[in-house]
Amino acid sequence: MDTKIASKIDKKALPLHVAIIMDGNGRWAKKRGLPRIRGHQEGANTVRKVVKATRELGIPWLTLYAFSEENWKRSELEIKALMNLLEKFLKDELEEMKENGIRLRAIGSLHKLPPSTRELLSRTIEITSSGQSMTLTLALSYGGRQEIIDAVTKIATKVEKGELRAEHVDQSHLRAFLYQPEMPDPDLLIRTSGEYRISNFLLWQIAYTELYITQTLWPDFTREEYMKALAEFERRERRFGAAE
Repeated sequence: MDTKIASKIDKKALPLHVAIIMDGNGRWAKKRGLPRIRGHQEGANTVRKVVKATRELGIPWLTLYAFSEENWKRSELEIKALMNLLEKFLKDELEEMKENGIRLRAIGSLHKLPPSTRELLSRTIEITSSGQSMTLTLALSYGGRQEIIDAVTKIATKVEKGELRAEHVDQSHLRAFLYQPEMPDPDLLIRTSGEYRISNFLLWQIAYTELYITQTLWPDFTREEYMKALAEFERRERRFGAAE
């Protein structure tokens, strides 16, 4: 770790929840004349480094945008390779998660995942469920709009059954039906590769989240770059809509 950057980090002012849009694997590979899957493999290595750094810093919540609803439009070959990478990550990191108290969660339309991937994911979530040092959430087959639609549908069903009056519906009701309602809103959202868009990620939860955009492609996102993002977060004045 860059000692100059690390010295600027006030651990008492760190975010409780960091969310990351991990973008740039394909471009990283293309720049090097390599197949896209090689970029995803390097990206998986970056995931391991960021998870480790997050745990060591004591940040209790980390959410990674691993596979979006839109990613199903990619080629069958790339999708299969991504699912294989996910399964490998779950197998390889299980002991590490258990030893370090990392609780794995997943959000998204998980029923769309291949049966073998879904089964391994479910088993890993169950095995790590007692972890208390950190919650790692993987957004898989995830879309922010779909999450809101699913929540609204559940609320509408309650209204239809007479279990809830429409005029009593408020933000707390919608939150209760999000994929992971106990997850706090992200304090910091990091996006790699320099794109200035949200890409349908955690649309409800990021209403007052601080955004950090870096030109760095995800496979090149280092611990030092992570520290820069955290240092920048600590310099922000968060007002949550209040006047200056």
